[in-house]
Amino acid sequence: MYLSRNIKPGRLRWGYAQVLAHPKMTEPNEVKVQVLLDIINSSAHQAIAEYKKTGHGVPGIDADTFHPLDFATDALALRKAIRLLEGACEQLNTILAPPQYTAYNFVNNHNWACIDVALQSRIADVLDKHPQGLSVDALANAVDHSKTKIARVLRVLALKGCFKEVRRDVFANTRLSLVLKSTNNAAAYIQQFPKGVAALYETMMDKEFAKSGEVAKPPQASAVRKEGKDNSFWEMNIFHRGMVGYSEIQCSSAVLHYYPWDSVSSVVDVGSGTGAMSIPLTKMFPHLRITNQDLPEALEMARNIWEKNAPEALLGGHIEFVPLNFLEESPVVGKDVYYLRSIIHDWPDNESMVILHRVLIHECVLLRNFEEPDVGANEFSKDHEAPEHTLLNFGSHTTHQLDLVMWLAFNGKERTLNEFKIIAASAGLALTQTYDLVGTMLLEFRIAQD
Repeated sequence: MYLSRNIKPGRLRWGYAQVLAHPKMTEPNEVKVQVLLDIINSSAHQAIAEYKKTGHGVPGIDADTFHPLDFATDALALRKAIRLLEGACEQLNTILAPPQYTAYNFVNNHNWACIDVALQSRIADVLDKHPQGLSVDALANAVDHSKTKIARVLRVLALKGCFKEVRRDVFANTRLSLVLKSTNNAAAYIQQFPKGVAALYETMMDKEFAKSGEVAKPPQASAVRKEGKDNSFWEMNIFHRGMVGYSEIQCSSAVLHYYPWDSVSSVVDVGSGTGAMSIPLTKMFPHLRITNQDLPEALEMARNIWEKNAPEALLGGHIEFVPLNFLEESPVVGKDVYYLRSIIHDWPDNESMVILHRVLIHECVLLRNFEEPDVGANEFSKDHEAPEHTLLNFGSHTTHQLDLVMWLAFNGKERTLNEFKIIAASAGLALTQTYDLVGTMLLEFRIAQD
């Protein structure tokens, strides 16, 4: 029995009672499967509805252009539906597939390695000049690789809709592979993180790295050091392009639509980078006086980007650039809002306690349905509760994967809401409001009242 396709994810509990009451469905594990099928059905139809609202319909898996919703700053309803869809699909497959098959697939997923080949070889850039497709012979010559090996890599990715084989041995781009073009900011972020994954267990056993929480000693540092290379992610231009890409991946600009910026007059963007947040913020809310604070070399790059993308804001005189090392100095004083995005997760707890003396934190938050009882987490809405008859850790795997990325790259971590509250309390701050932006969450803190 399937539930009505019109049932919304937030109303799924009504459907559980119907499933449980069905006379032919009394076996508990079958009930769990049916619940997951209902979540998949309902959330998929909600996603379809969001795409149709744009007037462009649902994107095709072989589409060769981006959909208007792909880079929309306000696509929260779609992302909430996808969060449910991902969680339900993962658990459904784990239930129905033999465990040895699932465990094998955990380690036999080499998509990341094939993506790395595509990125470093700039395959998407080459194919972009041939929208009707390019033969694997010509492609292999263009990227200076073996024809046979390039074809094998592309066929693995094509199974996921990344590139397509339009006819035998002729490949073209898809909406997904276009993200891998060298000009795409998301590609700059994705390309930085393959290193260090294979070294995870090794560094957990290494005397130098095993118990170190130092920013300078993450697993990736061990991996690149053995190759005689530097940790190139910190090269300034690559780093800031990657941060813009990360913002696009997480749809971080949703914060522009859901925080009451009209109620404030001044904002300090701490760790502002090249203006990925502050430039669109000033365009949407031109009344704001914005202070960009980052390291001097970052602000030098930022000025050039502001002059190109928001010259009118600079002429208005309400934008300033003030150098800051937030581990050694405090931001400028007397402003309404101090905004930190994707800052805290780069650092271990001790450094985070130094940084976190501000009031608006925009980060990934690990969703857990069993929190420490002495702290509490009543701020979460019912959208964060694991649906009945599913595992407690139900949900998208994205934030947990990012937690591993922060560990691998920086010895940092993503945190639960409770962990943020504990760090904030050490700085005399109390959580007053949360905004669920799906991939990330906006946490508003104010000075704690005794």
